[in-house]
Amino acid sequence: MSINWRNIGLFAAVGLLILGTGVFQSWNLALTILNMGLISAIMALGVNMQWGYAGLFNVGIMGFTALGGLAVVVTSIAPVGEAWSAGGLRVVFALFVGLGVILGAVQIYKRMTPGKTRTLALLAFLIVGFFVYRALFDPAVQAIEAVNPASQGFLGGLGLPVILAWPVGGLLAAGAAWAIGKTALGLRSDYLAIATLGISEIIVAMLKNEDWLGRGVKNVVGLPRPVPYEIDLQQSAGFVDWAQSIGADPVSTSAVVVKLGYAGLFLAVLLVLIWMSEMALRSPWGRMMRAIRDNEVAAEAMGKDVTRRHLQIFILGSAVVGIAGAMMTTLDGQLTPASYQPLRFTFLVWVMVIVGGSGNNWGAVLGGVVIWFFWVQVEPMGQALMDLVTAGMSEGPLKSHLLGSAAHMRLFTMGLIMLLVLRFSPRGLIPEK
Repeated sequence: MSINWRNIGLFAAVGLLILGTGVFQSWNLALTILNMGLISAIMALGVNMQWGYAGLFNVGIMGFTALGGLAVVVTSIAPVGEAWSAGGLRVVFALFVGLGVILGAVQIYKRMTPGKTRTLALLAFLIVGFFVYRALFDPAVQAIEAVNPASQGFLGGLGLPVILAWPVGGLLAAGAAWAIGKTALGLRSDYLAIATLGISEIIVAMLKNEDWLGRGVKNVVGLPRPVPYEIDLQQSAGFVDWAQSIGADPVSTSAVVVKLGYAGLFLAVLLVLIWMSEMALRSPWGRMMRAIRDNEVAAEAMGKDVTRRHLQIFILGSAVVGIAGAMMTTLDGQLTPASYQPLRFTFLVWVMVIVGGSGNNWGAVLGGVVIWFFWVQVEPMGQALMDLVTAGMSEGPLKSHLLGSAAHMRLFTMGLIMLLVLRFSPRGLIPEK
């Protein structure tokens, strides 16, 4: 197999950008960019599975990312015993009642003869079920949220190692994707996009308002970490001696070591996912998915169940995004539902996939790291550029306008990068083979 030196050169160029950041700015900043770049690459990989493999236009990435973040809370935080005593079991029972209402409505719809009688029976069952559910659910939630609301007011989690939250995040996102896919995948691509966007907003709104689940906008802070704390390293005599032996400051070195630990974990997950993605793409299943993407009618004529295959890839891609969401929340050390915005977790991820190369796993990874690097660095670079441009100008409206426009350089640069790539490499930096 011939070596593609162009692709190697592109990854080498990205590596040099990050190394340059470490040399000329700080290694802490360089590793921060690298860690979020690796997480962004995993998100882009998940979206590339849906769009690049099957042509599914999913703009609900934000919702699946948020579910991954929620998984960290429900997996790793210790359970709040007082909240469970106040209303935990009652909430669980109410949720099962709500699920029973939904399943009962499905059975009524399936078993009764279509007509006015079925419609009335279905409406009556849903209305009664809704009021029963709320009568059970609301008092239990109020009791939970009244438990020390300044620092708790929620049920907590299972108290398991935080690294287990990553696959749990994938499972939560996969479950939501199954529910969404069963109802939305029969829609045309533009309607699918609208449906997934709306559902992702519902998921984030739920996280913001259901305090009993994840404290809502009050946030959950102090999440467990899979790597040591900087303060623990600084208080370790062995670490301090080692840092001083290489002529480094123990405080700044501890931050670098922690970020290197995160980078190692994230890189391991990325390599496993990309290996699995490459094996799947080169298998008969992968060739079938691309055949469905290119011509659904021909694939159906050959006996392929297009809707079922679309559901498979929708679930797989969403699971990968959920894993990335759990990793990001672990890195942040807190769950902040208000931070989930479509610009960051939908638009930017799509830019990564398009710039990197739709349909190519390595292209998605490259796009994830490249776009995140510029997303972080463009604003300070733009500020420095405007400071240079206005250095000899007298104070006035023009100078103020130019200095203020530096804040908009980020979005301008993202659009410029997309235009340049689409003009000179329409299939992305690393096109699909």
